[in-house]
Amino acid sequence: MCGIAGFFGDFDRVLLQQMSHIITHRGPDDEGLFFDREQGIGLAHRRLSIIELSALGHQPMWDRNHQVAIVFNGEIFNFRELRSVLQAQGHTFTSQSDTEVLLNLYLRDGERMLTQLNGMFAFAIWDSRQRTLFLARDGVGVKPLYYAATEKGFLFGSEMKSLLCYGGINRELNPEAIHYHLSYLWAPGRHTMLKAVQKLEPGFAMILRDGKIQRHWQHYDLPYDQPIAPYSESEAIELVRTHLSEAVKRQMVADVPVGAFLSGGLDSSAVVALARQHAPEQTLQCFTIGFKDDSPQREGMVEDLPFARKAASHLGVDLHTIYVEADMIKHLEKMIYHLDEPQADPAPINALLISELARDNGIKVLLSGTGGDDIFTGYPRHYALMQERYWDWLPRSARKQLSNLASLIPTGAPLGRRLSKAFRYADLAGDQRIASYFHYFAPALQASLYSSDLQLELQSIPVSTPLVDSLSRLAPNTSPLNRMLYLEGKHFLADHNLNYMDKMSMAAGVEVRVPFLDPDLIALAARLPISMKQRGREGKWVLKKAMEPYLPHDIIYRPKTGFGAPLRMWLRQELRPLVEDVLSVDAVSRRGLFEPAAINKLLELDRSGKVDAAYPIFSLVCMELWCRQFVDRPSPAAPFSPSLGLDVSTSGRCAGGSPDPAIGTR
Repeated sequence: MCGIAGFFGDFDRVLLQQMSHIITHRGPDDEGLFFDREQGIGLAHRRLSIIELSALGHQPMWDRNHQVAIVFNGEIFNFRELRSVLQAQGHTFTSQSDTEVLLNLYLRDGERMLTQLNGMFAFAIWDSRQRTLFLARDGVGVKPLYYAATEKGFLFGSEMKSLLCYGGINRELNPEAIHYHLSYLWAPGRHTMLKAVQKLEPGFAMILRDGKIQRHWQHYDLPYDQPIAPYSESEAIELVRTHLSEAVKRQMVADVPVGAFLSGGLDSSAVVALARQHAPEQTLQCFTIGFKDDSPQREGMVEDLPFARKAASHLGVDLHTIYVEADMIKHLEKMIYHLDEPQADPAPINALLISELARDNGIKVLLSGTGGDDIFTGYPRHYALMQERYWDWLPRSARKQLSNLASLIPTGAPLGRRLSKAFRYADLAGDQRIASYFHYFAPALQASLYSSDLQLELQSIPVSTPLVDSLSRLAPNTSPLNRMLYLEGKHFLADHNLNYMDKMSMAAGVEVRVPFLDPDLIALAARLPISMKQRGREGKWVLKKAMEPYLPHDIIYRPKTGFGAPLRMWLRQELRPLVEDVLSVDAVSRRGLFEPAAINKLLELDRSGKVDAAYPIFSLVCMELWCRQFVDRPSPAAPFSPSLGLDVSTSGRCAGGSPDPAIGTR
C-alpha cells in the first residue's frame, strides 16, 4: 500500500508537497504531510487504503503523546499477533491498522522491532525526543526506498521521482549502473542510474541525525548460512505445503477484495489453489495474459493462456485476460517513467496492464506467484548449473575450448541460445562462473560499445563484482545451487522482478503480495536438501509434490515459460523505427556513452542472427529513453513530447499548484 517521501534538512514545505504529489498514483485514497521547519523534518504519505479504511489509518501517524511519527508503505502480515502482545503489555490502540502496531512496537523496542516483522515494508519514523529519523526496508526488498544525501540535507522516497523534485540533485550518470544495466538488465544493490541517488538495500536500515546518516546496518539476510536439514521426502513435502498455506493465509488479510495473478504455471496456480482453500465462499478474481498469434512459439515460449484457463476451471475462479499485442509498445515510455530505472524487459508492461484491469474490476490487492523459482529453483540456469558436474573437472585449457566453441553456436533458436549460454563462461571458476549465469551480454562485446571515456572509467570494474561480492558473505562450503539461489533472492528478485512488480502495480493503484517470499517459507526452502529442489531436469521437485493434491498433473509439470513478450520479433518489426531513432548515429553521439559504429555493428550482428543481442539492444533503447525523461528534462514529470509518438502518461508534476493537503505544522 501507499507511497512515502520526505526529507531531513534545510528544505521547505513546497518541496514536500511536490514530492508527495508526484507519487499520487501510489496512494490515490488519501494524502498527509507533516513539516517542521525548526527541526528540518518533512514527512509525506500517499495512501492506498487496504487495512483500516477509515480516517483512523491516516498518515503520518503520531503516537498518543505526539512525539513519534511514522510514514509506512507496505503491510505487516503478523500485525494482529503483535498487537495482542502489545495490548497485553498496556499499549493502547485507536485503530485497527498495522501502522499503529509498528508505531507502538517502535515505542517499546526501538530499532530492535525489525526482528519481529513478517511483512513487506519501507518506512520512516521521526522521533522528536531524540531528533532522529529511522528508515528501514523489508528483508527481500518487496517495497522500494530511494535516498540522496545533498548539501542541504537528506531526501528519501518510494520512487526516485520524488527526490528529483529537488533541483539540487546532480543528474550526473553513474557509469557502474550503465555497466550493470547493459549486462544484467538491472542494477544490483544500491546502484541507480544517477551517482547522487541510491537505493536502501533489502534488509537494511539507517538512523539519521541532523540530516546526516549516523548509522547504516543490515538487519536481515537470506538464510543460506543455515545447515541443510535431514528431512525425509515426506517430511519436506508436508512442511512445504504447510508453510506455503500459512503464508497465503497471512497475506490474504485485507479490508478490500483480494484477487490474484494466474498464469497457469505452478507458482501462481499454487497460490490461487491455497487461497481458495482459505476462502472457499469467495469468488476469486484472477488475471492473466494471452496472445492472439503464434509469436510465443516463434520465440521458444509456451503460451500460458490454455493452462491458465484450465487452472481457473479446476479451481473455480473467474479469469480475466489481457492480450499481448504489438501495440503494447506505446506504453514503453510510460513503463520507464514509472520504473524509475531503465529495466530492459517488456514483462513490466504486462504487469501494468493486468494491474489496470484488476483495478477496473474493483480489485486493489493481487496475490502473485513471484519467488517460487527463486527459492525452490525453476529457471533453466539452475539445471545448467547442476549439469556442470559432468564437465567442470576438465582442465582450464579444455574448458576454455568449450567456451570458444560456445561462441560459435548459432543463437537464432532457443536451444542454440541455451547451449551457447551454458558453456560461454566454462573457463571461469567458482563464484565468477555462478555470477556469469546472470549475464545477458558477453563482457568483451559489451565493452566494445563504450565510448573511450566510459571505457576508461570502467576498466577496473569487472561486471561481475557486485554479485561475487555478495557471494563472499556465504560460507565457502555453501553448495553452488544455494549460492545461485542466494543471488536470485539478493539481486534478481530485489533489483528486477520485485522492483518492476511494485512500480507497475502501484502505477495503477494496486498492491501486489508475494506469499512465496514469506520469511518462514524462505528459511525452510534454504535448509532443504538440494535434491529436493532440483532433481535431474525437474526444478521445484518438492513444491510440485506438495501441490499434487490441489492441481492437475499437467499444470504442475508443464514446461517452464516466462512472463514476457516476443521481444526479438518486435525489435525486428514493430520496434524497429524506435530502435533506429534512439540508437541513430546522431542520438548516440549526443549522449556520448557509446560508440555509434559499434552500436551499428551490434544491430547488424543481431539482425543477421550471428549473435543474440535482443535484450542488450533493448537495454540500450531503454537507457536512452530513461535519459530523455530523467536527465534531459528539468523534472521527470515535466511535459514531454516523445519523438515517435509513443504514449507517455504521467500522474504527477513537480511544479504547479496542487490542492493543499492536510498539513500538520509545528
